[in-house]
Amino acid sequence: MKPYLQSVTEELKLRNYSPRTVKSYIACLREYFLFVKKSPKLDIENIKEFLLKKQQQGCASQTLNLYLCSIKFFYREIQQIKQDFHLKFAKKPTRLPFVLSRNEIQKIINTISNFKHRLLISLAYGAGLRVSEVIHLKIKDVQIEEGFLYIRQAKGQRDRLALLPDKLKEEVQKIIWGKKKDQYLFESERGGILTTRTAQKIFTLAFEKSGIQKQATFHSLRHSFATHLLENGVDLRYIQTLLGHQNIRTTQRYTHVTHAALTHIKSPLDRYCT
Repeated sequence: MKPYLQSVTEELKLRNYSPRTVKSYIACLREYFLFVKKSPKLDIENIKEFLLKKQQQGCASQTLNLYLCSIKFFYREIQQIKQDFHLKFAKKPTRLPFVLSRNEIQKIINTISNFKHRLLISLAYGAGLRVSEVIHLKIKDVQIEEGFLYIRQAKGQRDRLALLPDKLKEEVQKIIWGKKKDQYLFESERGGILTTRTAQKIFTLAFEKSGIQKQATFHSLRHSFATHLLENGVDLRYIQTLLGHQNIRTTQRYTHVTHAALTHIKSPLDRYCT
């Protein structure tokens, strides 16, 4: 099956898919090829059986959809089979994003004594950045006077502008002092890029130290940024642009977790029962 995997890899790279997507597709197809064993001739029943097996093994809907996407790509783009698969993607469960309150965000930040780590978490929340976007920021991407951050080749291979909070300008100025334009804003101790795992660990340690009884991850900072902007009355289209969402429906999920309007609604139990 190696020639097939090689063909898929080359085609994905030619189409400028991200390295992460290429790796995921190849891993999925390798499992699928092992399942079919013989020549991977298109057989809808085989695909259904494979996906059902993965579901029984506990694969989430998102993972099942990744398997199906990679299989469809192989047959349509590599094998050039135009036959309609008549296979629908697995329905994803609706989950509300975990959002931290403004006070909780401040509490987390206040637990961090290390200047660089404190700024990293503050900037991730204040600009609504993904962990990968924070660690890839370079000095040349910071526009202090204009109040913007230039996010290069983010998710979906798209560039965008993000906000640089006024409160952080002085701290950012300190950290970039004396550095070259191509250096990373948050370098590791050895120099070079900080790892995703290290950045996530910084948040996790601060979160645990804060004593907040909630579930949260580094990405909760981004969810909180979007929700708080919405609560402040910022138009959903502007939030979509700042987050870099291609589809407005992705941004609309934050309308389900805003607390500002809900706090003014009284339960009928509170209003009428004594």
